[in-house]
Amino acid sequence: MNINDLPEGGTARIISISAAAPELAAKLREIGFCEGDEVQLLTRGPLGAQPLAVRLSRRVIAMRIDEARAIEVEL
Repeated sequence: MNINDLPEGGTARIISISAAAPELAAKLREIGFCEGDEVQLLTRGPLGAQPLAVRLSRRVIAMRIDEARAIEVEL
């Protein structure tokens, strides 16, 4: 399961960050995503369900679906 699979309001713990492009995984880590952190999918954008609003610790981050799919989570 990844962040994109969460229902709105759903909370999960990050278990891995894996992207086809190593630059994307590095970017997500620089933003602050890390294994063991808790994330919550707050809402989805109105057009094409993008961007996603994700709470990471005390920050709200907007991300694209392809970025959300690179972060594997568990409930």
